[in-house]
Amino acid sequence: MRGGKAARSALLRWGVLAAAIGAWQIATRTHTSVYFPPPSEIARHTHNLWFSGPPTHAFLTPDATENILPSLARMTTGFALAAAAGIALGTALGRSRRAYALCNPVLQFARAVPPPALVPVFVVIFDFGTQMQLASIVFSAVWPVLINTAEGARNTDPLRIDVAAVLRLTTAERLWLLFLPSALPRIFAGLRLSLSLSLILMVFSELLPGTANGIGFTLTDAQSRSDLLTVWAALVLLGALGYVLNTGLLAVEKRLLGKGRPA
Repeated sequence: MRGGKAARSALLRWGVLAAAIGAWQIATRTHTSVYFPPPSEIARHTHNLWFSGPPTHAFLTPDATENILPSLARMTTGFALAAAAGIALGTALGRSRRAYALCNPVLQFARAVPPPALVPVFVVIFDFGTQMQLASIVFSAVWPVLINTAEGARNTDPLRIDVAAVLRLTTAERLWLLFLPSALPRIFAGLRLSLSLSLILMVFSELLPGTANGIGFTLTDAQSRSDLLTVWAALVLLGALGYVLNTGLLAVEKRLLGKGRPA
């Protein structure tokens, strides 16, 4: 019963996507415009540009290995650093109500600073290049994880804390058996936000001067050459990457938290 319901739900979702693409195809064929190419042409160009390589290279073309893989490396590295720092600092702050109350104004101020406003600071400190790109990703992506982790740790059942004190659990045991499991749903909520921010900031950091590769660099380079098919291909690729990464993170979340929790 559940399997049939899940299949119908998936079929409905993919049906809506197929209908949207079909409407886009019909609209672009009816009202021809160089700025809005048909999705069939975008798909063909995307395949030829990035995914028509030999099987020994996972069908990736040289252009894909020079631009897509470096972008994914920057994004995953920045996301991993932000996640690790956010979970560690958030758990430490969440264990102490006083520390959280003292640091909360600073956290709210830092998370509210727009990432583009910090680019001049990062350029001065790191200069243009990978270090500046990673710094911009980590600084902006860390706050959702940190704040959600701290809130989750703060909501740990006081009775369980008292039981842990009676059992004389060590600090490491309390973190592993008490605070982290309690904060896990909020941690994954922060991770999903952080993942989206990491993808956005990865593209933004590659739009800046001094970048020689990446999906963002491909966008600006194609725009300067008026290569609209490549611009659209990059946009579609970013959307697909965001969907795949979010779906993978949701699968991990369901595996750890149980299928009964909402996505």
